[in-house]
Amino acid sequence: MIIRLAGRRDLPGFLRLAAQVEHWFGPMVDDPGFTGAVEKHIRRSTALVAQTGEGYGEDSGTDLLGALLFGGTAPVHKVHWLVVSEQSRRTGVGRALLTDATRRWVHAPASLEVVTFGKDHPGAARSGARAFYEHLGFTPSAPAPPGPEGGSRQRYHRAFP
Repeated sequence: MIIRLAGRRDLPGFLRLAAQVEHWFGPMVDDPGFTGAVEKHIRRSTALVAQTGEGYGEDSGTDLLGALLFGGTAPVHKVHWLVVSEQSRRTGVGRALLTDATRRWVHAPASLEVVTFGKDHPGAARSGARAFYEHLGFTPSAPAPPGPEGGSRQRYHRAFP
């Protein structure tokens, strides 16, 4: 697996990943705001992708294993979006993306925040997102506003002393 900065050629791969999770997060693929956010992160070099080691060429962005959009202002950093393809979940792709992002952009003392599903959201168990973040040392903090589909959301926090 290769983790690398995303490039413009990866936009179709981001949209394919987004299509796999729209039932949990609301419409993204046809939303110009989502596409614009991905393009902005790519221009700012704050977007990462995971792909297999093969096919690292012109169309390498077509079959991404996962992707991450990163932001915030030091010392408070934020994971804006982290998605792993359905077939690659629970294989270490999400951990690799988050580890790479932390290595690149988080310098102690700092904190990293992410908003994920609330306990009662159907995606909480099926996606494993809450357990994923807790396993990586994040702790639940304040509730977040509901998602665009109306589901509950929870903020998670991790300190880097």
